[in-house]
Amino acid sequence: MTAEPDFTLGIEEEYLLVDPETGELAEAPDALMAACKAELDDQVSPEFLRCQIEIGTPVASDISEARGHLLHLRRTIARIAGDHGLAPISASCHPFADWRDQHHTDKERYNTLSRDMAGVARRMLICGMHVHVGLPDQAMRIDLMNQLSYFLPHLLALSTSSPFWQGEDTGLASYRTTVFGDMPRTGLPPKMGSWGEFERSVAALTELGIIEDSSKIWWDLRPSARFPTLETRICDACPRLDDAITLAALIQATLRMLWRLSRQNTRWREYDNFLLGENRWRALRYGTAEGMIDFGAHRILPFAVAAEDWLALIAGDADALNSQHAVARLRDMVEGGTSAERQRGVLSAALAAGASRDEALRAVVAHLVDEFCRDL
Repeated sequence: MTAEPDFTLGIEEEYLLVDPETGELAEAPDALMAACKAELDDQVSPEFLRCQIEIGTPVASDISEARGHLLHLRRTIARIAGDHGLAPISASCHPFADWRDQHHTDKERYNTLSRDMAGVARRMLICGMHVHVGLPDQAMRIDLMNQLSYFLPHLLALSTSSPFWQGEDTGLASYRTTVFGDMPRTGLPPKMGSWGEFERSVAALTELGIIEDSSKIWWDLRPSARFPTLETRICDACPRLDDAITLAALIQATLRMLWRLSRQNTRWREYDNFLLGENRWRALRYGTAEGMIDFGAHRILPFAVAAEDWLALIAGDADALNSQHAVARLRDMVEGGTSAERQRGVLSAALAAGASRDEALRAVVAHLVDEFCRDL
């Protein structure tokens, strides 16, 4: 019997830097990035826009270790940003910034991206969270990618943190998802029959010089181009550290559940992306507020019910991975509502208290700064 994978974890997050007095976006000074590099080395890097900063944890053996890494990174970024009069927020869209005012980082990779993607790239004033789970076997990566796709909309719904765009309420819970969808090679991953099929599909583009490697495939879930992992990319950035950790724990435990089914000669039913796309739309539109389609039961389940079903499915796997506490926080996330809902609540409360819309939007940014710091 094939040995059980370690299901190691790595988390990548993208943050926006803001002026805590005005709430406006601020470009990262060279001195700030140098100070971050001096302490964190390759765990921190500039992102596409100069107002962004990206972090990546070291490989963690379990969710507790992953939390420790992420806590250290968030604390360090917050401290160094504070030394330069700035503050980080972890939300997928800034409530009122204009993408046309931003400048991209002068780096070959980003210069090429800006040239190739033209105006589409210029609008990429968005942040996300990526979770890597270690799966050394290539065939298994493809098999589990096909099955995990079912749960991607649920993960997006829980993470939604981008209701505003350029000062307007978009009516969506994750506007980031629609902005990123303008890029090529995005969205739900296609069903692949084997690792060889994945490699042949990538080669069809690399041999034509369209992309240099699979790192330019930006599906919601993909085999990583750099690591022996499956990389879940659908989530909005999480303002709260412990929400990010719960999402990572859910991904890890769900992958172990799917692997466990394969050891029992069974598997999760795969649905066409046409159907999964409906749940993806519900997630980006409503977050967790309007429930998800249960295709097996042929009904729309309230998210709280779907969450309990999910927890029951992965209970033994969370035990095996020692992630019970992190996974159980799913109930708190559902009960407390998404970041998109909280942001709208802050805006509404500020307006009701007599604030102007400009003042109310700045209050939303202050709320996001507080949320970043609350678990530190």
